[in-house]
Amino acid sequence: MGTAVEETAAKRVTRRRVHTRARLLDAAFTVFAAKGFGRVSIEEVCEAAGFSRGAFYSNFATLDELFFALYRVRADLIAGQVADALALDGPDLDVPASVDRVTEVLLLDVDWLLVKTDFLVHAARDPDVAHALLEHRTRLRRAIADRLSRARGHTELPAVLGDAEGAAHAVVAAYDGVTTQLLLDRDVEAARAWLGQLLTALLTGGSAPERVV
Repeated sequence: MGTAVEETAAKRVTRRRVHTRARLLDAAFTVFAAKGFGRVSIEEVCEAAGFSRGAFYSNFATLDELFFALYRVRADLIAGQVADALALDGPDLDVPASVDRVTEVLLLDVDWLLVKTDFLVHAARDPDVAHALLEHRTRLRRAIADRLSRARGHTELPAVLGDAEGAAHAVVAAYDGVTTQLLLDRDVEAARAWLGQLLTALLTGGSAPERVV
């Protein structure tokens, strides 16, 4: 059993490590967005964060590992936003209203999309990294599939989508398509409106009343 002094020192070390890790993640995001994932070195991340290589390697083994830490934070944030917006309907699912809530709060950060797209190209050339990225991408899809599954029996999904998992795949594909366009035109409000229209049509089979956006 450690002494009170030892326990206090250990807590200080833990807080310092958390702070160091957070600064490295923030610095990496800034540098990745500015230069592109494949053009950034560990030294540049360390310089931007104001730390040594030793501080980096005490937290991350590689830039890939650092990226996945960034991705996990963003994926959890987006999955939480979607789950919270969809949870407000109870067992029923008012698709147009739910889609409106999702598209209103959903993170559409162009810098993050740039970083994620750079990493996607990197992962496509490395099967191990691609496999890891696919596992991380399931977080958002599972949040959506879980909500759609709980609405089954209350809200009918278009038969062409199959089960809730199939519908979740379609939703994520729509999000990917809209965010690709956003990378090019940088019009966040248009992306939100188009995503809302697309998801409503997708999840209702086009049977929802037409809305002005």
